[in-house]
Amino acid sequence: MFSSPTVNLDVLKKRAYNLRWATVPDGVIPLTAADPDFPCAPEISDAIIRFTKDRYLCYGPPEGLPQFKTSMAGFFEEKRNIPADPALLFPVDSAAFGIWLTCKAFLTTSDEAIIFDPVDFLFRYSIEAVGATAIPFAIPPGDQPVDFERLESLINKNTKMICICNPLNPTGKVFSKAELLQFGEIACKHDLIILSDEIWSDIIYAPHVFTSIASLDEEIRDRTITITGFSKSYGLAGLRIGTVMASNPTHYSRLFEASLHSSTIHGANVLSQIAATAALDEAGYYLDAFKTHLHQMREIIVKELNSVDGFHCIAPEGCYVAFVNITGTHKTSQEVRDLLFNEAKVAVVPGLKQWFGEGAEGYIRLSFATSEGILTDALSRIKNTIKSI
Repeated sequence: MFSSPTVNLDVLKKRAYNLRWATVPDGVIPLTAADPDFPCAPEISDAIIRFTKDRYLCYGPPEGLPQFKTSMAGFFEEKRNIPADPALLFPVDSAAFGIWLTCKAFLTTSDEAIIFDPVDFLFRYSIEAVGATAIPFAIPPGDQPVDFERLESLINKNTKMICICNPLNPTGKVFSKAELLQFGEIACKHDLIILSDEIWSDIIYAPHVFTSIASLDEEIRDRTITITGFSKSYGLAGLRIGTVMASNPTHYSRLFEASLHSSTIHGANVLSQIAATAALDEAGYYLDAFKTHLHQMREIIVKELNSVDGFHCIAPEGCYVAFVNITGTHKTSQEVRDLLFNEAKVAVVPGLKQWFGEGAEGYIRLSFATSEGILTDALSRIKNTIKSI
């Protein structure tokens, strides 16, 4: 399912936007936005076709289709060990919207929220979009210890939330149970909401194990908003479907009210919920095969990048992105990005503040959710280009 012939470049060049195949010149390989180059599981498209056969595409319930809510609660119970009530979760039109929605529901203009550094720009964007202030907290790459004393020093009377991204995009760090317990205890001590973005939680590399912070204990769970989606695991980015779950009924009410789902202004579309339900109920084999493929691509990309002069790549513990230290080239992240784009014809994401925060300077990020043929071609181009400088 994940061989080179499976990747249909003709289709991708027409449909894969967001920095990918449809937005780069011919001949450029995009290892940019973290979306897979592979088609989704056939069960997902079959479910959409079956649903549309009757030709009735009506409004769905504002709180989500019952079958979606049941399947999603089952996922949280069975895969994440979180006691889940279908009544306390609802679909949203992407995990990204879920992050923004949580910030909207729980932050005001005088509030502060702690975010990791580096981390995906959506956290800072969402916090600032509702008028609050994002406070960066450095998370070292690899297995270096997290400085929890430093974290507590950042907390003051205005701090209302801590945002956890686990696994962490862009570094690929998977937080241990002990680390998550410390985050949770600090949040309880200072009465903070925990926003837990778990969209990458299916993509974990042995021996690392994913733990959802809401699974640790009732006190931590009671203040946690868990967010996940289907773009990374099942290739459904274009369907824009995610989930927001609370364990505290009062928190759920605040989230649902802020979502405007009770009006027709916002809401997750019905077809996306049908697709996500099929992914959870019928496409487990697809996800297993995808993870096996990603394990292989991870070994290739880490080995090859570490053979490039001036590059150093710590193997990601989760996610399918490689975060590469390029300071040995004596060039900035933007300069390396431009060199690779113009000379190697490979697009990567530079470690700029606008993408990941100040802690990303000196790095580039590459997605490896593609075929072995495409990935090895891109890596060969990168090696030859860097060798020439």
